[in-house]
Amino acid sequence: MKKDIILAGVGGQGILSIAAVIGLAAVDSGLFLKQAEVHGMSQRGGAVQSHLRISDSAISSDLIPQGRCDIILSVEPMEGLRYLPFLAGDGWLITNSKPYLNIPDYPSEESLYKAIKKVKNHRIVDAVAIAKTIGSQKVSNMVMLGAASDQLGLPQDNLEKALGTLFGSKGEEMVQMNIQALKAGRESYQ
Repeated sequence: MKKDIILAGVGGQGILSIAAVIGLAAVDSGLFLKQAEVHGMSQRGGAVQSHLRISDSAISSDLIPQGRCDIILSVEPMEGLRYLPFLAGDGWLITNSKPYLNIPDYPSEESLYKAIKKVKNHRIVDAVAIAKTIGSQKVSNMVMLGAASDQLGLPQDNLEKALGTLFGSKGEEMVQMNIQALKAGRESYQ
């Protein structure tokens, strides 16, 4: 088993939390993990991306070569499109439908969706609307993780356990809200 994943978004959208959950779940599953991150400045809407490589055998590099990425998981649609050169021909682009309007000439949603739909395997998820029904827009990143979870090759139980580990210090209510977001994202594509 091997999965190469690029996480993409804008600072403050929870990319690093998604990476932490996947990493904890992968290690708990007995898998090898390599990760490389580029942090943007959340106050300025800077780009944030992370390369995650998980495998049942040793991994040499933490960077994913162009054309070899299995999943681009994006919490911001334009940021997902930025990494298309990395996507394998049978890879998945899974993105939030709601843009983060951080530049004056941001493309129209129609043009973004048109470009996304050109990708053979794609999912467009209104993670913000789903998260709001759960009680907080802040869990939209976990909705997105849930929407991609069937492609990760990780047991759902390990992802939920990782949420408990990551958010446990913030209280059981926070853990349960994130688990609910993860499940809602997964159910949006079952």
